[in-house]
Amino acid sequence: MAKSTKINLLIVLLLPLFWIGGFLAVSKNPPEKDTPSTPVEGRIISPDFPDSFTFAGEEVPLRNFEVKERLDREIVVNTYWHSSTILMVKRATRWLPVIERILKEEGVPDDFKYIAMIESNLTNAVSPKGAKGFWQFLKYTGKKHGLEINKCVDERYHVEKSTKAACSYLKNAYEMFGSWTLAAASYNMGEAGVEKQLERQKADNYYNLVLSDETSRYIFRAIAAKIIINDPEKYGFYLNEEDLYPPLEYYEVPVNHSIKHLADFAAKHGYNYKILKMYNPWLRENYLSNKRGKIYKIKFPVHGSIHVIE
Repeated sequence: MAKSTKINLLIVLLLPLFWIGGFLAVSKNPPEKDTPSTPVEGRIISPDFPDSFTFAGEEVPLRNFEVKERLDREIVVNTYWHSSTILMVKRATRWLPVIERILKEEGVPDDFKYIAMIESNLTNAVSPKGAKGFWQFLKYTGKKHGLEINKCVDERYHVEKSTKAACSYLKNAYEMFGSWTLAAASYNMGEAGVEKQLERQKADNYYNLVLSDETSRYIFRAIAAKIIINDPEKYGFYLNEEDLYPPLEYYEVPVNHSIKHLADFAAKHGYNYKILKMYNPWLRENYLSNKRGKIYKIKFPVHGSIHVIE
């Protein structure tokens, strides 16, 4: 047998011994365990869990293991769904103050701002079923609660007006069910749907209902958003102040007439059509038909608050 062949054979025979020896050495002297308290630096851990919690002033029964695990699921999902959650944190500084003010004026608990978060992630989203805007109103429901929806104007895309419409819906639902948690659930599945399930299952609260996966997760998604938004670093989201989206500074121009072309109207105020649409997404056409002389308030950015490409 050649000398090189003997050497190769010896290496093959000795390798398992080295591997076993190394494994035993590591097993006898394992490294000290450094358990992180937050999911940072690429470490995957189970996120921190609250000892107790409320939604809209109503207790979440975390002593029930099934309820606790449903909330745990949503905290884990939002902690590790990085792109969606980090955008939620960024947008919160721009839009939550707007929503908070209206909720307070309308007498709706502040926690409902997190319903807007889970409905649209604070964007003018459009669902496959045709629900639109921050609050995801369907056309019929939006009109029922006072929103103008037609070819030229769709106030589902108007943050302030759609928030007021959501408050109208929620206050009606609260009167029906006597519970803000059930009112929130009805925002997802409809008042009739909640009423039917309460009667069918002989239950009197959200947490005891057997519901579709979407509605079963709904309140817990809002609670998870609240938990993370109020302490993002605890869940691994480290953002500087300059990373957060600032509130929009604007002034309003009242209009009680039709506008033939919104691009010309924008130009008269020193802006282009894109900026006008950005601040007024509820204007759906490039013109405004206003035969009845209704007063619309069209927003323009405060001069100098944004840089406009000429």
